Order: sequence, then structure tokens, then C-alpha cells
Amino acid sequence: MTQSLRTVRALVFDVFGTVVDWRGSLIAEGRRLGRAKRLHVDWEAFADAWRAGYRPAMARVRSGALGWTSIDDLHRTILDTLLTRFGIEGLTEAEIDHLNRVWHRLKPWPDARAGLRRLKKDCIITTLSNGNVALLTNMAKHAGLPWDCILSAELFHHYKPDPETYLGAARLLGLAPEEVMMVAAHKDDLRAARACGLRTGFVVRPLEYGPGVRVDRRPEKDFDVNARDFNDLATKLARARR
Repeated sequence: MTQSLRTVRALVFDVFGTVVDWRGSLIAEGRRLGRAKRLHVDWEAFADAWRAGYRPAMARVRSGALGWTSIDDLHRTILDTLLTRFGIEGLTEAEIDHLNRVWHRLKPWPDARAGLRRLKKDCIITTLSNGNVALLTNMAKHAGLPWDCILSAELFHHYKPDPETYLGAARLLGLAPEEVMMVAAHKDDLRAARACGLRTGFVVRPLEYGPGVRVDRRPEKDFDVNARDFNDLATKLARARR
């Protein structure tokens, strides 16, 4: 950490995996659906497969092979293929749509709400997610996430890690890139933000992909802050800003 962190005025957060537990949430909701509809599905494999389709789907948009498409619509395209792959039948269109919107109802990590409230005392806090605005807004309402505003790749018609997302967020906040810190559990996101001049905060989420899955937890000297969770991030930022 350096004294330059005193100039950080806004924290922009990756959401899926960093703020909320997408995998645990998908598995829990899938199991509820399975009990209600008597479906015999490996919901852990289903959740992993749904998430695995995320990057390839965005890559088609980023490459220009597919016009701008929201994450809700990309999720639905992936879901339609998974329903066939996992042999899930007998769902109405309303039930499929509700399942697709499970991404609007993801549960936060245990430290997320309290940590965000601490961070909010000194800085603007906002999403900077590939999730669309409606998804992120509904998620915040459902999970009680105290954002000051919602920023999304949808506003820029560019998905992370395109520079337009990071620079666009700083521009909309009326700040220089170095006055904004990207907070994420994913090092590729942070490296892309750093290349655009943003500050970076790495937060470890060892259970994002489930227990027993190895996750890169190593601190990186190129990141401005390396933290165990949001409370640790708040403590380290407060210390650096004295």
C-alpha cells in the first residue's frame, strides 16, 4: 500500500464471486426446484456448467460475432442448452424464466454487507459488473447490498475486461482513473483495471468454486491492497488513509 491510496474516492466492485456466492446460491435454488418438480439433477454440476458458459458467451459479444446482448439474455441462452443436456423437462416458460433470474437472487458472502457499510463511510461504493442493470438492482434489493449506485457493462456496451468499462466507470463518477479502486476476487479483472490506471484491491474468496477447489490466494505486490475479506479491506484502507 502507498500514500496514494489517500486519493481513492470510489470503490467499484466485481460482483459475481466477489460480493455474492453464485455457486452456492444456484445449487440451493436448483435443489428446491428439484424437490418441487421431482427432478433428479446433479445441481452442483449444473451450476458449474452454467457458469462455465459465461465467458464464451461474452467472448462472442466482445469479438463482434454477436451484437450487444445482456447477461440476462446470455444466461437464458446457456440455460436452454443445459435444460436439454441435464434432461430437465416439464418446466413451464414462467418456471424457466424464474430459474434464469436466480442470478438476480444470489446470496452475499457473510462479510459482504457489513464490510460494504464500513467501506461506504469514506468512499463511494458501486458495482462494476458484467451483470445488467436490472439484474444488479434486483440483487441489491434482494441481498440488502448498500450500493451508492449501480454501474454495469451494459452502460458502455462493453464487457470486462474491455478498457471501456473501467474508464467509463471513472468517467461516469466524475473521477480520474487513479481515484477509483477496482475490488475483485479475480486477478485478471484487477490486472485489466490496473492497465487502465485504476487502483486495485484483491479480496480472496476461497469457496467461490466450491470446497476442495484450489483457488489462487497469493497476494500480488502489483495490487494496492490484498485482503482476506471486505472487513480486512476496510481496515487496511482506513489505515492507509490516515
